[in-house]
Amino acid sequence: MAETLSHPSIKDGWFYEISNTMWPGQAMALRVEKILHVEKSKYQDVLVFKSTDYGNVLVLDGAIQATERDEFSYQEMITHLAMNSHPNPKKVLVIGGGDGGVLREVVKHESVEEAVLCDIDEAVIRVSKEFLPDMSKSYKHPKVKVHIGDGFKFLDDYKNTFDVIITDSSDPEGPAESLFQKPYFQLLNDALTSKGVITTQAENIWLHLKIIQDLKKACGEVFPVAEYAYCTIPTYPSGQIGFMVCSKDANANVKKPLRELDPETERKLFRYYNKQIHEASFVLPTWARDALATK
Repeated sequence: MAETLSHPSIKDGWFYEISNTMWPGQAMALRVEKILHVEKSKYQDVLVFKSTDYGNVLVLDGAIQATERDEFSYQEMITHLAMNSHPNPKKVLVIGGGDGGVLREVVKHESVEEAVLCDIDEAVIRVSKEFLPDMSKSYKHPKVKVHIGDGFKFLDDYKNTFDVIITDSSDPEGPAESLFQKPYFQLLNDALTSKGVITTQAENIWLHLKIIQDLKKACGEVFPVAEYAYCTIPTYPSGQIGFMVCSKDANANVKKPLRELDPETERKLFRYYNKQIHEASFVLPTWARDALATK
């Protein structure tokens, strides 16, 4: 008889995402059809379940990382905001992103010659290959290379190498905390070519404005261009997530894409991202715009 899996965040057929520190006083819940995988990796708690309405769901340390229904909005925006802010991205590095979603988007760009992924936890890659096939299919792409290890140590070995670096991190608690601090952005800057661009996961204006203010300040001390953008995604806390988009080129305008496709090609390649949404994603509500204005 097959073992019946259980997990403390699943009760009475529902998964509950609750955090007393990152989003106090609120919770996210999804109905569970079946628990598919439970594991304590070397770095974090890994859970995969099949939901009734959002397909398979990957959860790390109790926080939803990806669902098959809405992952494309996050993956497309964190990737193409950066890729289309660089004049000719050939060599791209993804830090984190073990589910393969960002890689899938990176290799849609014909200019890319090499896409390198560095993730500290092999369990995320292994589990995603089994349960998130549309995201992890990118691992079979001939331009993709994978390195299992610490992003800090990996970056230390590279100077003036990558055109674009995308940090697809979890929240600034636990393994990803250092990826939100100035020394990390200095390492990114050093690893970039002269017109290099980064994007990094940058939380939610409704919940994490102080974190975003600190993040924007840290980025602004390292990069001459540092802007905050966001997208909507129903299964992330409060239904949206943001990105810091930074360029090493002081003359860059990351708010307008350098390349655009005809509408038909755009529709074939992207489900969320388009030229208009690239520009609109930097338009913030008044209170958030004022709070993030450069002093």
